[in-house]
Amino acid sequence: MWTEESRGRMSDIARKTKRYPSDLTDEEWAVIAPLMPKPGRRGRPREIEFREVINAVRYLVRSGCGWRMLPVHFGPWQTVYGWFRELARRFLFQTIHDVALMLDREMAGREASPSGAVIDSQSIKAPHGNTRGYDAGKKIVGRKRHIVVDTDGRLLMVHLTSADISDSAGAQVILDAIRKRWPWVKHLFADGGYDRLKLMEKAAWLDFTVEIIRRSDAAKGFEVLPRRWVVERTFGWMIRWRRLVRDYEARIDVSKAMILVAMGGNLLRRTTHP
Repeated sequence: MWTEESRGRMSDIARKTKRYPSDLTDEEWAVIAPLMPKPGRRGRPREIEFREVINAVRYLVRSGCGWRMLPVHFGPWQTVYGWFRELARRFLFQTIHDVALMLDREMAGREASPSGAVIDSQSIKAPHGNTRGYDAGKKIVGRKRHIVVDTDGRLLMVHLTSADISDSAGAQVILDAIRKRWPWVKHLFADGGYDRLKLMEKAAWLDFTVEIIRRSDAAKGFEVLPRRWVVERTFGWMIRWRRLVRDYEARIDVSKAMILVAMGGNLLRRTTHP
């Protein structure tokens, strides 16, 4: 909800950005600058400025424009795209996101690593995807985003599949990834679509407790379910970055990097401008 306090905070941040609302402020850049790749000892001196590369990628994801439509002052779009792919290959966007997530949790008075999480999926249209399928339930041709968030809605893990993959099948893959990256997560909240024998057996083997939150049969219309609404809010945060309203990427790894740019950008701004 917009309040006088939040309006004042946003106007203060807007004054600190160079040109666009998506640009990094000096405080945000100071946090992520040490994570940037160091120049090599040999070869041609690097001419690109990483701050401008990150600004260009954030502008693209936030505005939803195409690579060839990037403003010219960001530099040639081919250079920006090439460095985006290289930084994604080095898991830089994943690192920025995870660092900002742990800082945000500590600022909220929580442990850096969560112990509880919520899992859900979202089917999204993917008109140009190399890998896509048909979700008969949602009647969508595209991909499915399987995500896990902490109990405040911060993104912990994302796994992309074709839309014809069931929620429980996609969750089996994501459980392995959670155990490796966030080993202290023990309790998972999910909806009725995840109440499947194979998933429950794998969750038990990986030492997870899965709690199914069901919608009441007597409920009419929309009903806010405890613990379940936070993941829906996270999906809402995603699609405020217009490039994520649909999955425009041909490659799944590029699509995942776009999601990490968006959600990492939200957390970075929140931690540096509380």
